[in-house]
Amino acid sequence: MVTSLPNLLTLFRIAAIPGLIALFYLESRPGAWLACGLFSVAAFTDFLDGYIARARRQQSALGRFLDPVADKLLVAATLLMMTAFGQIQGLVVLPAVVILCREIMVSGLREFLAGIQVGVPVSQLAKWKTVLQMVAIGFLIVGDAGPAALPVRLIGESGLWIAAVLTLITGYDYLRAGLGHIDRVGPVAETREPAKKGAARESRVSST
Repeated sequence: MVTSLPNLLTLFRIAAIPGLIALFYLESRPGAWLACGLFSVAAFTDFLDGYIARARRQQSALGRFLDPVADKLLVAATLLMMTAFGQIQGLVVLPAVVILCREIMVSGLREFLAGIQVGVPVSQLAKWKTVLQMVAIGFLIVGDAGPAALPVRLIGESGLWIAAVLTLITGYDYLRAGLGHIDRVGPVAETREPAKKGAARESRVSST
């Protein structure tokens, strides 16, 4: 399944990151537009790989693992590069931090819930948040290299703030749902472990 089209599109999203980073170091108007173009194509594959996987019935465990990882790597790398090169600065750093912290929290939550075989479905609001976030980042990548008649940076910054607010809402929803499973599983996990150790000791005694 690694060579299926949906997984190849997801892998492209990861492979695009080094090229995107390199384009930031050009520090030129063409470099900004090329970086925006590459980011936009990579972001579009986020929608495309899922659509193709469902249409062709090529959904796989590898795809379910790689898809959110690729998204988070792409967004995190781009936000960090824009901060490093001053395209995100001042108070606008705050929504970027909120977005990154939420992604880390949700990743940890998904990892735990996967261990107890509980899925975390993506809400419709989270999908809209992702779309707005990607569009805002695209505007911010272009920044001052955009047309003078269009407030490109302002549009990007405003979009990032709104995405951060939606990030807090969806992050809270995920956390609340996850904590419900943690509360039910936690005591069971704590009581089973001593039982296993006790059984192991009894087995050693009986074997001697």
